[in-house]
Amino acid sequence: MNGNGYASLILLSTSLMVAVPSHADNNSRTETAGDIIAVAIPAIAYGSTFYMDDKEGRQQFYYGFASNMAATQLLKSTIHKERPNGSDDNAFPSRHASVAFQGASFIHKRYGLEYSIPAYIGAGFVAYSRVNADEHDVTDVLAGAALGIASSLYLTKSYSDQLHIATDLAPDYYGLSVHYNF
Repeated sequence: MNGNGYASLILLSTSLMVAVPSHADNNSRTETAGDIIAVAIPAIAYGSTFYMDDKEGRQQFYYGFASNMAATQLLKSTIHKERPNGSDDNAFPSRHASVAFQGASFIHKRYGLEYSIPAYIGAGFVAYSRVNADEHDVTDVLAGAALGIASSLYLTKSYSDQLHIATDLAPDYYGLSVHYNF
């Protein structure tokens, strides 16, 4: 198996850890939908690198995903914050929120905001589903989201590092915006 095969296997196995509900007797449709979306967003982000034939982006996704998972697990294993439902002490930060927001922010940073809006909406739903299921409080999901976003923003470069020039014309304002991604 080559390097990409191993990385794909790690991504899949880590995603499955997120997807397995922590309580089998909780049949909440919202929680189940959140579990599925939490896996789907990074899978779509990863899949986008194949669609775009973007080997550099794939490497950046691996680094961002791995560093996000490592940081999330490190915090979970050192902080030991009890879940709102009292089931265990692995509440902080939310792994579901961190992987969902990592995937959404990867798409945003690599390919542009317009492509990431549905992923951000989905990630927001994942965060909501975790609070709604009484698995996390708002602090847990905000911390998970922040970790996911930070890992992608720090470890991902824009797909097209080119100069962008835009005009802003309004009845009482004329503007020109020049933006270059580094």
